Amino acid sequence: MTDKQTAAPRLQRPPAEHRYAEELAKLGAEDDAPRPPGWALSLQAARTFIVGDESRGIAKKFVGDPSLIDRALVTLATSRGLMLVGEPGTAKSLLSELIAAAVSGDSTLTIQGGASTTEDQIAYSWNYSLLVSEGPSERALVPAPLLRGMAEGRVVRFEEITRCPLEVQDSLLSPLSDRVLAIPELEGDSMVFAREGFNIIATANTRDRGVNEMSAALKRRFNFETVFPIADFKTELDLVEHEAAAALARSGVPQPPSRDVLEVLVRVFRDLRVGDAGGGRPQAVMSTAEAVSVAHAVGIKAWYLRGGNAEAGDIVDCMAGAAAKDSTEDLARLRRYLEQKAPKRKGPHWQSLYQARNLLPG
Repeated sequence: MTDKQTAAPRLQRPPAEHRYAEELAKLGAEDDAPRPPGWALSLQAARTFIVGDESRGIAKKFVGDPSLIDRALVTLATSRGLMLVGEPGTAKSLLSELIAAAVSGDSTLTIQGGASTTEDQIAYSWNYSLLVSEGPSERALVPAPLLRGMAEGRVVRFEEITRCPLEVQDSLLSPLSDRVLAIPELEGDSMVFAREGFNIIATANTRDRGVNEMSAALKRRFNFETVFPIADFKTELDLVEHEAAAALARSGVPQPPSRDVLEVLVRVFRDLRVGDAGGGRPQAVMSTAEAVSVAHAVGIKAWYLRGGNAEAGDIVDCMAGAAAKDSTEDLARLRRYLEQKAPKRKGPHWQSLYQARNLLPG
């Protein structure tokens, strides 16, 4: 077999500390500013890692208000946790990953919240073979992200915290307030005290508000920061173009959709996001992240099915799955948009979009 056939598959998405290892190393070597106890970088260097600095060869990784980054980093240097809230697809998870990589050099201590998340998945569990043979012991203990973060002095990420039951959420009260986690099964040293550098970044979608509303006691232990959608059209277009090109390169597609096609895609998403579809705002999330996913699909369809360039008409076929996730009425809204709004816009790409309206299912 050839080397190409025997080569190990690449990781689809390495963690931030691997993707940007050179930048983190460069910033760490040049960083002479004071660092909070337990931090891998100073606040200034961590901020530069996220917002970028072209003169130093540091890429911009998050599109948003730089003051949000400042407040988030200051919060993590205090005794309060950081809560990032906002609409789905506003890069809350990406921001938490970047911050964790800058502060701790490790973004992988992550808890994924959900209806079935248990305290075992958050704090610790047991190797039951050793538990039966030896009883509760440190050797039988299997640390989960929270226990590891406290013991190692690292940032723990808690994604979609409001998707978890209230009693699971409230297991964070002692770690956040007293910086201690009790393991009652162990005799003697049954308390784990957090080392310097430990803190928690949680995320929550505003669309999930009320699903499992956080207790007042837990809210008091977090500073809340809202991550807003990108307001500027050109900024969003640049981001979609950059992220789609990177995703397509990983998928083996050498040529991303043209900027003209992406302009149409981003405009459609922005119109639908504010309800300019002849029937109100769709229930589905018309976020920047969804626009990147559709652009990715458009590029793959054009390259692998036609062997050519993407066309605006491909957007229709690839948007169906994004627009019909929550309600069949959303698909009707998209159809009305294509029939009523698209033909009024000038340019061949908008005409191509209009001509492809019949590709929508149903």
